[in-house]
Order: sequence, then C-alpha cells, then structure tokens
Amino acid sequence: MSETQLLSEPATGLFGDAEVVLLDAGIFESFLEHAKAQYRKGRESAHSPDLPLHRPNSFGLLGGVLEGDAMVVKAFAFAGNVRAVDQAPLDEFKDNIVPQFGKQYDDAERGFWCDSKDVLKIMRQFESAGLDLIGSIHLHPDWHRIGPAHERGTQKLSEQPSQMDEYLFRNAGWPLNIICYLETRDDGITHTYAAWRPARADDISGTAEEMTIRFF
Repeated sequence: MSETQLLSEPATGLFGDAEVVLLDAGIFESFLEHAKAQYRKGRESAHSPDLPLHRPNSFGLLGGVLEGDAMVVKAFAFAGNVRAVDQAPLDEFKDNIVPQFGKQYDDAERGFWCDSKDVLKIMRQFESAGLDLIGSIHLHPDWHRIGPAHERGTQKLSEQPSQMDEYLFRNAGWPLNIICYLETRDDGITHTYAAWRPARADDISGTAEEMTIRFF
C-alpha cells in the first residue's frame, strides 16, 4: 500500500492559501495506468497462494503554479522508491512510524519513500518549465477488501488520508497531497481523486484539510 514519504524543502508561501486545485485529468493518465497495473498485480497475488504477495505502490511528484486562488497542476513525474534499500527510510520507519502506527509498517513492501536524487532532478525539470514542485500523488487500493484474508477488514483505505498520511503530510509540508483511491466494482476498477492540504507542522493533533478539485 502506498504512503507518501518525507520530502525536503517543501514549496511554501502563497500556495498554502490556495482554495482550489485545478488540473486536466489527462496529466494523470500515465499515473493511473501504472496504478491500475500495480493494483491488478496486488489483487492477483493476494488471491493466488503460489505467487509472492505484492503490495500495490504508485507515486509521483506534481509541478504547478499559483493562479489567483487556485493551485494549477501542470505536470506529473514518476519518482523512484527507495523505501526498502535506503538507510534514511529504514530508520524512519523503525524509529518513528512503526512505534506510532503499528507493526504492519515494519514490512518494507509497505510504503513509498521517494529517491532524494529524483526529487532534485524533477524539481530542476519543473523549474526549467517555470513550475514549482508543489506536492505529490499516491495510490490507495481497497486492500481491506481485496488483500490477503488475514489483512481484510483491518485498516480501511479510501481517498481519505490514513494516520500515517497525516503524519507524513504534516512533516513534508507540501501544500498539495493527492490520493487516488482504486476499488473493484463489478468487473471493473473505479478510481477517485481527493486533494489535501496538510495540517501545520506545529499542530500535532490537527488533520489535513480537503481541497476542492476541479477538472478542465
């Protein structure tokens, strides 16, 4: 299951005062294709005892501009996951996340930690296009419904932030955090997006504020 990870040097200032998020849904076409492929792989593995369990993960960074009262998302870029191989996320999960949010996060397949080299590279690409790096998008699958039997009915995921999302949103400080929720319905996979502004870093008990998304 995907969770955003701590990112350095968040875009701040006027973006934090935006009231709405504007975007062309086509920007997320490659993300959605990848997310659905991850979802199908996870669903198949959970229902096939001969396959190793695969936890769906999909994550990317968002570039945009501020126009009046709106954050306008103009670009999306995939970034590499170093959750299971980099010492920084290994320490963060062991020392902070697992003690706060449960033993299930001790699984290196659970969660996403963006490669810092990718953050810098993508930030420069966005800047060269006149954009700011304003946040991220990540996948939530209905793992409580399609996951392995021992994990069903536990943590219910949706387009709402999980407790760990809240923690990471607040610590990262990005003004925009989009969750894409995928769910099996009939013979298809449905999806929905929700945008979230993090609680202030000093507001430990605060929760993320949902922002309106309007599509072109």
